[in-house]
Amino acid sequence: MESQRKNVLPFVIGAFLVVLAGVVTAWVLSSKVMNKNETSGKGAPGVKVTSTEAGKLDPNIKYDTAEGMLKEGGANGEGTYHLEREGGVSKNVYLTSSMVDLNLFTGKKVQIWGETLASKKAGWLMDVAKIQVTE
Repeated sequence: MESQRKNVLPFVIGAFLVVLAGVVTAWVLSSKVMNKNETSGKGAPGVKVTSTEAGKLDPNIKYDTAEGMLKEGGANGEGTYHLEREGGVSKNVYLTSSMVDLNLFTGKKVQIWGETLASKKAGWLMDVAKIQVTE
């Protein structure tokens, strides 16, 4: 009985080392992927992101445009950000974006290009394709 345990012990240790090597490899690879995503900017694949501009326009689409101060918060569940423009709350543009991380430009005066979406609560709801700091 004692000799059988001694014969099995190398296999148990080997199996443990294989599992440990797999965990370490997965951890190293995931940290490299995460660091790569952080340095490339935040946006959809192929989207240019700098400190003053983000997004990409499709030449086949006619975009709407607006300019104002980017602030957090939508209108009753529509949009996650809004653009404050002259003329008061009724002139705000409520924003969402599948292309760029609007949070990078919060509190800045920007110009946006995007497609107007149907909305029930917001006066103007837009999916932003490109954003550029103006001041």
